[in-house]
Amino acid sequence: MAKPSENAIQLIVGLGNPGAQYDDTRHNAGFWFVEELARACGAVLQPEKKFFGHAARITIKGQDVRLLSPTTFMNRSGQAVSALATFYKIPPQSILVAHDELDLPPGVGRLKQGGGHGGHNGLRDIISSLGNNKDFLRLRLGIGHPGNSKEVVNYVLNKPPVADRQRIDAVIDEAVRVTAEVVNGARQKAVQELHTFKG
Repeated sequence: MAKPSENAIQLIVGLGNPGAQYDDTRHNAGFWFVEELARACGAVLQPEKKFFGHAARITIKGQDVRLLSPTTFMNRSGQAVSALATFYKIPPQSILVAHDELDLPPGVGRLKQGGGHGGHNGLRDIISSLGNNKDFLRLRLGIGHPGNSKEVVNYVLNKPPVADRQRIDAVIDEAVRVTAEVVNGARQKAVQELHTFKG
């Protein structure tokens, strides 16, 4: 295996809620991405109790990468991320977290290094669990906004209409395609391709 460079991505996390009732809800867009990436790499996510989630190990362009879908609820995502990152000595800047994003429409994906949690409970808990370190990379998968902040909880915990789900799946496919560039250090190229993608 190639020795990871300082900024190489070594852990990719998808955020969501466990349980069949949440499988197809907007809040699970991060799960959808990690599941698709695992499938594309011929890997299967397996239960890992010590990491509080489902995990897999893949190789992208010679780089060893861990995949993780926490089986804690969204607001405890950091428990899983910190457990795996601590075990494998993975620094925050080598972690990519994929999550649903209210501020982007379906079919739009954005890569962002660092920043706050923007009200996202999964990001909030990860930042806290990493010792208030915000340096990890985020893959923001647009799900759209209900237009009223009081409707957000109900909105994210419901299924998107078929057309929106198709757009989200399309940008996930594109994100999976550019992941090799992200992992390989060609981050600017990945950003340019993902940010100009029209889902």
